[in-house]
Amino acid sequence: MAPGPSEPPSRPARALFVDRDGTLNPDLHYLREAERVELYRGVGDALSLAHDHGYQVVCVTNQSGIERGFYTAADVDAIHARLNELLRPYRAHIDAFYYCPHAPETGCDCRKPGTALFERAAHDHRLEFATSAIVGDRTLDVEAGKKLGLLTALVVPPGHEESVQAEVARAGVRPSIEASRFSLAVLRVLARG
Repeated sequence: MAPGPSEPPSRPARALFVDRDGTLNPDLHYLREAERVELYRGVGDALSLAHDHGYQVVCVTNQSGIERGFYTAADVDAIHARLNELLRPYRAHIDAFYYCPHAPETGCDCRKPGTALFERAAHDHRLEFATSAIVGDRTLDVEAGKKLGLLTALVVPPGHEESVQAEVARAGVRPSIEASRFSLAVLRVLARG
């Protein structure tokens, strides 16, 4: 519905873009069964807080297992429904899910660090990149965020600092924020306004 003559057009919204596997939930490698999904501790509360601060939460994830034949798009949709089910007790939810079904060798522009899915989400939900952020566990999340001008946060789990720093050095990108847990990364994003 278009705004009436006395209503100003609504401003673009800000988004908290989040990765899925390894960020919201443990990466079980080519996960097919929705009932196996678990949230990392603190994810529900952190996403609830993000909503309270006016962020839409958009999950952008690479799911090459579809093209590789390990699972189907219906399996991915069931996992996403399960994530929102697990988030409900925290008064939290993912507003939208976008996923790339392609293997890296396909060379598509929707696979992170490509930005096509982020651009589609911004179009679909009137999101503004300049006031938005991304939280992920890989440098490809940071790379995509940097291309779009997002505030970037990298989750570096304890015990993985060396391997993550090596990946950061290879990729040649440095995140705006590094945190040991998703919840801490979100708190630091929110602290930046």
